Amino acid sequence: MIYNSRDLFYKTPFGAVCEGEVITFRLTLPLQTAHPVVHLFKSNHTVPQLSSVFALVQQNKETNECVYEAKLTAPCANLYYYHFILERHQFVRRGAKGIGDINSHEGFQLTVTSKEFATPEQFHGKIFYQIFPDRFHNSGKTKVNVPADRFLHPSWDCEPVGVPDSDGGFWCNDYFGGDLAGIEAKLDYIHSLGVEAIYLNPVFEAHANHRYNTADYMAIDPLLGTEADFISLCDAAHAMGIKIVLDGVFNHTGSDSVYFNKEKRYPLVGAVNDANSHYKDWFIWQKYPHIYESWWGFDTLPNVNENSPDYRAFICGKGGVIDHWINAGADGFRLDVADELPDDFIEDIRVAVKRANPQALLLGEVWEDASNKQAYGVERRYFQGTELDSVMNYPWRKAIMDFIRYGKGEALEDSIMTILENYPKPCIDTALNNLSTHDIPRAITYLGGEPMENNSREWQRLHNTLTPEQYFCGRHSFLLASVIQYALAGCPCLYYGDEAGLVGYADPFNRGTYPWAKKDETLVAFFQLLGTIRKNSEVLRMGDFTPLVFSHDLCMFTRSYGDKTVLVAVNRSGEPVSLADHIPLEAKTLITVGVLTEPYTLEKNSAIMMEYPMMTEHPVI
Repeated sequence: MIYNSRDLFYKTPFGAVCEGEVITFRLTLPLQTAHPVVHLFKSNHTVPQLSSVFALVQQNKETNECVYEAKLTAPCANLYYYHFILERHQFVRRGAKGIGDINSHEGFQLTVTSKEFATPEQFHGKIFYQIFPDRFHNSGKTKVNVPADRFLHPSWDCEPVGVPDSDGGFWCNDYFGGDLAGIEAKLDYIHSLGVEAIYLNPVFEAHANHRYNTADYMAIDPLLGTEADFISLCDAAHAMGIKIVLDGVFNHTGSDSVYFNKEKRYPLVGAVNDANSHYKDWFIWQKYPHIYESWWGFDTLPNVNENSPDYRAFICGKGGVIDHWINAGADGFRLDVADELPDDFIEDIRVAVKRANPQALLLGEVWEDASNKQAYGVERRYFQGTELDSVMNYPWRKAIMDFIRYGKGEALEDSIMTILENYPKPCIDTALNNLSTHDIPRAITYLGGEPMENNSREWQRLHNTLTPEQYFCGRHSFLLASVIQYALAGCPCLYYGDEAGLVGYADPFNRGTYPWAKKDETLVAFFQLLGTIRKNSEVLRMGDFTPLVFSHDLCMFTRSYGDKTVLVAVNRSGEPVSLADHIPLEAKTLITVGVLTEPYTLEKNSAIMMEYPMMTEHPVI
């Protein structure tokens, strides 16, 4: 092996670094190799920013192997790549799993962040609970000023409307009446899951059940309650040690909004109503007033002009939207479609969030590796210290689920290591690790049902109710996946109802009502135990990661912190696996799925989480 960026022998420190930090590189090469050079480039640049010649530091004539070493001081915050020149036309660049490969054309990534960058410690490693407000719990509290054009289901147990109307439209205008007071009434239950932060899908006034078509940023939707209800929820949650994070939808509004007012619901003069409207410059017009930019072509979601000084001041200025809701009790925002927001707008949002509360959290919706994300031809700079605290960690979600369902163990290891290597540590500590969300199939359905692939909404509706065999297969697989999810760095996020047995393909079937009258009590008890273990474990919240085995059938790794180690093993195969070589006698079992027999044999389709004193030093990450 010439070089391995994930091994502390070859590169220290591991992963991303801060500007001004000294980085040590080592190469192992045959004796009498010309002294190599390391070149550090900005992304897409051909001229090196920095270079350093390696010095020979160790020589073994018997094995014909030498160790060469070089040091670089990390430059200003940015995304960089580096490679090594061995001879005039010979390069060591990135191969599989961070291992040096002379024939590869991809450089090794180096993320450099600012010295001052930090994320709120009150969120580090904490368990989140995501709630789609209309579908969680209806308090029965009387609502006022509810628009008359909303359809309320007669029963909490109805299926969300999944068929278009007679004109072929799908308007998301069916409601169940879940509200903020209903969430507050269930805080004891949420707390029992070990949850210390709630991420709420949009709560601002909007005329669709998902509320991503904001109608009034300064008002709570009347079906959810009032601003007083929001303040009450935040106060009650804070008293139990639970934070509240809101969904910030600042890339577009609804056409049926105070600001656009295409449907003329509001008495105010909206952007589309008059060329002299105060809001006209908030939107991007191709031919006023009928043709305008909209989110992915949906004319009910007009894109805002984030470069409008007036709009930006409305969101980010003193007394603006962010100030208002953080002062009302919110502990942060998750930015919807963050890759569609300009970088300097996200920077202004961060300034506003941290001004209102330095310990508030700013997350982004990014589906890929956010450290090297490119969107609309622009290389994003989310993690350089001036924008996001972290993101939703969809790469880990895919990797975990694909290992459990398809046996892609090597891909799981690579995905975990890639994020750990590319993200600054403060971002890893606050990354939101989901298995389900409102945008993807629920975990039990993904793992137990027929693959959705590109099937239509009607196909999803017809297959949405799983057979008993599918349900219990998906349920058991979900337990195995959750053991991995809760054992990794970052913030495990449980999507409401997953722990109670909810199933569903994509929107709207993944947004069913919480089954309070018929929840899977055994499943709930499992997540209460798993959540308690995670919440009380410094090792799982803060520990170093060491991969042990990642194969088609077995995933095994440790987390270590202080004088303790937690070992996690998941056997997805139909055959037992011996763990005796990895577990000392002092180990105690924290939680199991399936069966562990003596002496430390993990039976088929089983998982184990065990804790023991740190006996030996592993190469940790």
